[in-house]
This record gives sequence, C-alpha cells and structure tokens, in this order.
Amino acid sequence: MCDPDDVPGIEQLRAEVVEASRGLARSGLVIGPAGNVSARAGELIAVTPTGTRLSQLTAEQIAVVDLDGTLVEGPLAPTSELPLHLAVYRHFGAGAVVHTHPPMATAVACVVDELPCIHYTQLALGGSVRVAPYVTYGTDELAASVVAGLEDRTATLLASHGAVTYGVDLRAAVDATELLEWACGVYVHACACGTPRVLGELECLAVAESFATYGQVRTDAAAR
Repeated sequence: MCDPDDVPGIEQLRAEVVEASRGLARSGLVIGPAGNVSARAGELIAVTPTGTRLSQLTAEQIAVVDLDGTLVEGPLAPTSELPLHLAVYRHFGAGAVVHTHPPMATAVACVVDELPCIHYTQLALGGSVRVAPYVTYGTDELAASVVAGLEDRTATLLASHGAVTYGVDLRAAVDATELLEWACGVYVHACACGTPRVLGELECLAVAESFATYGQVRTDAAAR
C-alpha cells in the first residue's frame, strides 16, 4: 500500500479539494451533502468523504485512497460515488473529477437525451453532451454509464441525477462544471424562446481549429 507521506503534494491536494468543494457550494452547484470532488497525485486520490457538506469541509476530513479504492488515510469513509471517480481515473487518465447536482444541468438531464452543441464554447467540453441513462447512485453500473457518457468528452449529464466532469487538474474540472451549467442554462432559456439552433459539423470544426491556437503568442516577424 502506498504511504501518503511518500507522495509529494498529497497534503496540498487535500487542501485544494477543500477549496474546490467550498467554491462549488458557494456557486450553488451543490447543496448540502450532495456532490463529490477528487484529485489525483501519483498512485493516490484525495476525495471528499461521504455524508459531509462540501461547504464545511476541512483538509483533515478529506479521505485518501489508492487506485483500488482502499482507504489509506482519513477519519471518514470516502464518498459513496467512489466507483465513479475511480472509473474515470482508470479510463481517461484524469487529474481530477467533479460530480455535482447543478440546478440547470440537472433540469436538462431530467428531460433530454443529449445537450446539443448550441454555443461554440461547448467545444471545450467536446461538443454536444450526452445524458447517461439513470442508474442508482454509488453503483458500478453508474460508473460504467458515466465512462460511456464521457467518451471523447470531458463532461456528461446523468439522467435525473446531475453531472460529471473531469480535467487535468481541479481547476480544469471545475471550469468544465461551470461551463456545463452555463450551457444548460442557455439551452433552457433558448428553448423558452423557441427552437435553439445547433452548430453544424463545419462550424464546430472551424471553432476547434481556432481553439488550437487560441491564446498563443506570436514571435515571428509578422507579429511585430
């Protein structure tokens, strides 16, 4: 079993999980004990414990588990959604995973089978967002459903449940959650006005090509 003391940055990671969890609570993306957050350092994962309010977490409460889900350190058992987190780490090499019950995203997940790509920023999530079929929380079946929903995406909606995102680190995973909630809100409001326009394949390709160089600093003569 891996010793947390031998993994650089694990204590910092526990603090970052707390910070991300409290931020999600402040933003209204989770309420009460709902939702869970994790981040990986080497062979260990820092993850929120079960049955605790994300708004009130402390670093000492964060559970540390290995990649098999065995509790390595922490006074509380890890979240009941641990199978979901482990599956995402195994299949996608994620650095962090965020599972929330955001109001707009959850509402959309109660109605449609897919959030269509109606705004170009959704390309940061991979485009349209699948809605994984409803499965009881905390089960291996839910974990498998989430993995299928995340294929070629960094976000998926869970039918009548919530949302899951992942990223290279906690900032990226939280950013994906916030973008998904915003996009779902835009979709809901657009549906109230009429039928939302969906971006076509060529439009999405053009955005993807633009994203590839977005924010890069030119150093050649033409940039002077």
